[in-house]
Amino acid sequence: MEKELIELIFAGDNIIFVTGGTIAIVAILFGTIKSMVIAGHREKSRREIAAYIAEGSMTPEQGEKLMNAGPKSKC
Repeated sequence: MEKELIELIFAGDNIIFVTGGTIAIVAILFGTIKSMVIAGHREKSRREIAAYIAEGSMTPEQGEKLMNAGPKSKC
């Protein structure tokens, strides 16, 4: 039974759908991981800027400029 199912999945016409589905799943997975890493780095930067402002080595205006710099996020 399992061998027949595997042969059916990887048979001529179906291999296109299997390959396309695999590529789609991998793309979604890597896109999600990328979003998580970017959000983590952004939050770490915001905490560091807040720490500099709290210790007095940066003014709140400078911190606001830094936080608003760069491309706008979709999150």
